[in-house]
Amino acid sequence: MTTPSSPVRTLSKPHLALAMLVPVYPLITTILYIVLPLTEGWTIWQRTAVITPIMVSAMVFVVSPFVQKRFARFILRAK
Repeated sequence: MTTPSSPVRTLSKPHLALAMLVPVYPLITTILYIVLPLTEGWTIWQRTAVITPIMVSAMVFVVSPFVQKRFARFILRAK
């Protein structure tokens, strides 16, 4: 809740994108290292069908809340 003396803060999408990139890269790399050997011989769309729900779940329930909590000052800018 804002008070008259506190500035209104708005989301900076470029800052959010940068803050999300940092944990997403190692996460997707780890998922690929685990899934690729188990799906050898599969087509790319089949591998993607396995990786996508894992990645989306991790983003929604782990990465996004972590980034929003830890980097709030970086991603929310005073207006």
